[in-house]
Amino acid sequence: MTEVWQRGPVANIPPLLQPVAHTLLQAREEVQALIALLDDDKLWNRPAGVASPAFHLKHLSGVLDRLFTYARAESLSQHQLKQLADEALSYDSQVNIAALLERFHAQVDVAIQQLTQTQEQTLTDYRPVGRQQLPSTVIGLLFHAAEHTMRHVGQLRVTVKIIMNDEL
Repeated sequence: MTEVWQRGPVANIPPLLQPVAHTLLQAREEVQALIALLDDDKLWNRPAGVASPAFHLKHLSGVLDRLFTYARAESLSQHQLKQLADEALSYDSQVNIAALLERFHAQVDVAIQQLTQTQEQTLTDYRPVGRQQLPSTVIGLLFHAAEHTMRHVGQLRVTVKIIMNDEL
C-alpha cells in the first residue's frame, strides 16, 4: 500500500505543513489496521509491563489535542487536564476500542483542520508550553505532535504484536 506522503499534497494544507499532515494521516491508517487485530478484552494488556494499547490510544489523542492547543497559543482547559490524568489509568471498564478509535480519528480531523488554518508566516512564532512555559514555536509544536504520534504508533505496533503472539 502506498504511504500517505507518496500520494501527493493534502488539500488545503500549506506546503511547509504537508509533512505534519502526511504523518498524522499515516498514523490514522496504521492505528486503524493495528487495532483491528485486537478485541476489547486485550485493550488493557501490558505484556512485559509495557504500556497497554488503551494507554497508547488515549495518549495519541491527548498529545495531539494538547500540542495543537499550545500551537494556537492557548492554555489547556480543565477537561484536557482531566484527560491527561486519565491517560495514566491502568484500567477503565468504560473504555472500549470503538470509543478510543473514534476519539483518535476525531482528533486527527481537528488537527488537519487546524493545519489548513495555520499561516506559514506564523510558524516561527514563539509558543510557551505548559506550566513551566517551556520555549517552543508553532512549527516546533506541530512537528513534535506528528513525530510523537508516530513514536507511539510504533510502540503500539510492538505491543499489539506481542499480545497477539501470546495467543498463538
